[in-house]
Amino acid sequence: MTTFDYVDIPPCATIVPTEVKNTSDTKFNTTLPSSNPTDDPASLPSAPGNTPTRTVFGNLPGLLLASSLQIPTNVLNENPRNVSQLISTRDPLSVPTTTVNFRRFISRIGPVFWLQDRVEEVVTWKKGWKVTVLWMTAYSFLCYYPRLILLFPNLVVLAIIIVAHPPRASSGTGSSITEQIQPPPRSMAREGSTEWLANIQGVQNLMGLIADSHDAAFPYVLHLTFATPHTPHIFTITLLTTLLALPFLPLIPLRPLFLVGGLAPFAFTHPFVQRTLPLLLSTLSLPYWRARLTRLIDDDRLKDRHWQSELRQVELFENERWVPGESAGWNKVNLKSGERVAWTRGRDGWNGVAADGTGDISSDLTFLLEPGWAFVETEDWRADIEAKWSEAGADDSGWVYTNDAWLEPHASPMNDWKTHGTMTRRRRWLRRIYFNPAASAVI
Repeated sequence: MTTFDYVDIPPCATIVPTEVKNTSDTKFNTTLPSSNPTDDPASLPSAPGNTPTRTVFGNLPGLLLASSLQIPTNVLNENPRNVSQLISTRDPLSVPTTTVNFRRFISRIGPVFWLQDRVEEVVTWKKGWKVTVLWMTAYSFLCYYPRLILLFPNLVVLAIIIVAHPPRASSGTGSSITEQIQPPPRSMAREGSTEWLANIQGVQNLMGLIADSHDAAFPYVLHLTFATPHTPHIFTITLLTTLLALPFLPLIPLRPLFLVGGLAPFAFTHPFVQRTLPLLLSTLSLPYWRARLTRLIDDDRLKDRHWQSELRQVELFENERWVPGESAGWNKVNLKSGERVAWTRGRDGWNGVAADGTGDISSDLTFLLEPGWAFVETEDWRADIEAKWSEAGADDSGWVYTNDAWLEPHASPMNDWKTHGTMTRRRRWLRRIYFNPAASAVI
C-alpha cells in the first residue's frame, strides 16, 4: 500500500487499494504532432533579436488590463448587464479571460484592418483614378441590376481563390491545380511580430476614432432626449415630414437614388473637391446662418409680454491674453495689471469690473440697466459669431485677435505675434432686454 509523506492522513481514513490488472497495455502507432506556426501565438516563444519596442508592445495586453481593468471582487460572478443568453454576457467578467481574449483578438484582427485600408484607399483615390473609377463603374452596374447582389458570396469566394492562386511554374511539368497543394496561410499574427504591432496600432486608432465620433455626435443626440428645449420642435418637424413624404414614396426612383448616394462619397473625397470645397463653404457665410437659426429658436421661446414690449440688445466684451512658455494658452488671468479687465462694456475696452468688484458690471455678468428694463428670461447671453462690429471679421467662435497693444485686429492669430511675445483677443456677447415697468432697477 502506498503511503504519502507530504500529507497527513486522518486516523479514520481508509486508503482504497489499487486494482492490479494483468492485461497488457494496447499499443498504437501514431505520428508526432505537427509544430504548426499557426498555433496560438501566446504559447510561442519570442523570436530572437526582439527590440525593446516589440517587447513592450508584446506585453501591452497585460499592462493595459492591469492598469485599467479593476474588477471588484463582489462582481466577479455577477452579471453587470442584468441580462442572460446573450453574446455579451456569455462568460462572466474575469481578468484572465479578458487578457486571453484580447491577445487572441489582436492576433486575428489583421484581415479586418487590411479590408478597411483597401476600402479607404479606393474611396479616397489613393490607388489611382483607374482603380476608383473601376469600382464606381461596378457599383453603378449593380444599382441598375440589383439582383446581381445575390451573386456577391460567389464573387467573394472567386476573388479569394484568384488572389491565392499560386504563380505558374516555369518548368512546365503540366501538373494540374489540384496537385499543386500550397502550404496554408497564417491565420494569425505571432505575438511581438510586425503584424502584431500593426494590429495594435489599428486597434489604437480605431478606439480613438470611435471615441471622437461619440464625442462629436453626443451633443446632437441630446436634442433627441428631451435634454434641451429643441426636442419637441424636432419631434413635430420629423412627424410632419414623415406624413407628408408617405404619398410621394411610390414616386421616388430607388435606382437613381442609390446610384447618386453611393457615388457621392467618391465625389466628395476627390482631391480636387477637397481643395475647393473649403473655399466654397467660406463664401456661404455659415456664421450668418448659425446666428439666424439661434435667433429663430430664441424668438420661438419668447412670451407674450416680450412681444408686446420694446426689445433692445445690450453687449458685453470678453477679453483674454495669450502668453508663451510652459503655461502657453489663452486665459483671463494672463491680463496685465492696468489694462482692460476680463469683462468690459465699452468697445474701447474700458467700463469694466474693477479689482474690488465695483463698476457697472459685476463678476456674475449682471450689470446696471435703466429703470423699467429687464433681461429676457427665456434666453441667455449669446456669443456674437458674426462679429459685424469688427471690420477684420472673426473666427468661428466670434474671437477677434489683436497684438499686444490690442491693435491690428485679425480674424486669426498672426504667427509673428506668437514669435515676438504675447497677443490678445476679444469677442462680443449679446443679450436682449425688454421694457418692464415692474422690474427692479438692478438686475
